[in-house]
Amino acid sequence: MTTGLVLIVAVLILGGVIATVGDRLGTKVGKARLTLFNLRPRKTATLITILTGGIISASTLGILFAVSDQLRTGVFELERIQDDLKSARDELTQAKTEQNKTEQRLQNARRQQSTAQRRLERINQSLQAAIDKQARTEEQLSTTQSQLQQIQSNFQQAQTLLGSVSQQASALRSEIQQLQTDRQDLVRQRDEVRTQIAQRDQDIAQRDRAIAEREAKLRQLEVQRSSLTQEIDILDRQYQSLEQEYQDLRQGNVAILRNQTLAAGAVRVSDPTAAQQVINQLLQTANLRAAQRLRPDTTDVAEQIIQITNAEATRIIDQIQDGKVYVIRVLSDGNYVVGEPCVLAGEDCVQVNVSAIPNQLVYRQGEVVASTTVDPKTMPEDELKMRINQMITAAQFRARQAGIVPETIQIANRDRLYSFLEQLKKVEQPIEVQAIAAEEAYTAGIRLDLQAVQAGQILFGTQ
Repeated sequence: MTTGLVLIVAVLILGGVIATVGDRLGTKVGKARLTLFNLRPRKTATLITILTGGIISASTLGILFAVSDQLRTGVFELERIQDDLKSARDELTQAKTEQNKTEQRLQNARRQQSTAQRRLERINQSLQAAIDKQARTEEQLSTTQSQLQQIQSNFQQAQTLLGSVSQQASALRSEIQQLQTDRQDLVRQRDEVRTQIAQRDQDIAQRDRAIAEREAKLRQLEVQRSSLTQEIDILDRQYQSLEQEYQDLRQGNVAILRNQTLAAGAVRVSDPTAAQQVINQLLQTANLRAAQRLRPDTTDVAEQIIQITNAEATRIIDQIQDGKVYVIRVLSDGNYVVGEPCVLAGEDCVQVNVSAIPNQLVYRQGEVVASTTVDPKTMPEDELKMRINQMITAAQFRARQAGIVPETIQIANRDRLYSFLEQLKKVEQPIEVQAIAAEEAYTAGIRLDLQAVQAGQILFGTQ
């Protein structure tokens, strides 16, 4: 800094002195009217001034070149320095390109060695050190050529490491191929085991379905057994009642049994005032039938022999006034013999009650009321007929339980029962016999048909 200031001051002083000397010399030459090279005095003065200025410039440059080595180098060696700088930049660019390629190769090596990361930790550390050295080398490339050589040396080391990594990668690929082969063998074995398991699952599923079907049949048989047990209990009570009635018959000629229907009909009362007339007609019919049973020789009955309370009659009349269809029945409250003394005496001693049941749909046409399974090939004819009769009795019982009037439950085509039994005898394997509703059955009554069913198909019937 001090040398530069001294140089600048010296150049300024020297330039001023030379300019002053040149000016005075030019003035003196002008005044003396000297001539050089046969020139006019004025032109001679101008030439001297020019020479003086050239001397000033030459002395200034000489002093600068003599004092400043950097200026001398910059003026005379500038092109060579620029050429060297361009060459260094080209080498730097090439080194960066090589470095990028090296980084790409390192990244590929890392991806290929993802499964062997633990084995390559030391190598990765070495690569990271090389990358760090390359980064530091890049910073030094802009200032010195010697650092470029260091970068190239580091680059060679990185290539050596890459060669080692490539060899390890090849070894790892071989191990991976072996593992893939082992995996395919294991997958094949797994598929075979799965196939065996699937086959066993199918067998187990088939067995489960068979067990479920048997359990369903068992539950169905349990339900049928329970239902038949209830039916047997009810039939047993009916048998006891019949036994009692039989005893009554042995003791006397019973003409009317307890709960026997004396009159019945399905009616709809549209006009509430007509309800009384409907009940009166049914009571008159019941009175006539009771009189004819108790006095068989009587054809014309004028007196009232049945008895019903006013409250009972009023209740029935109020019930049937809603415009719905009702099944009305007049039932006997007790057993009465032929020639009942009170009847012969002209008294109204036959106690009756009236029931009104809404005439509702109970079974649809074709709906199964009862069923049984028979094997005509192994069953004797008497047993076969007994099973059919038991099924009909069960159908009648279930129809009564469903609310159908007992007196109206009947077989639709009794004349075809014989041909049905004959066809049934010819069947060579177990078959299901069903009692079905011949038509839509309401509370007022039901007509039953029989049909033989096998595998869900109707073979024949009484229809």
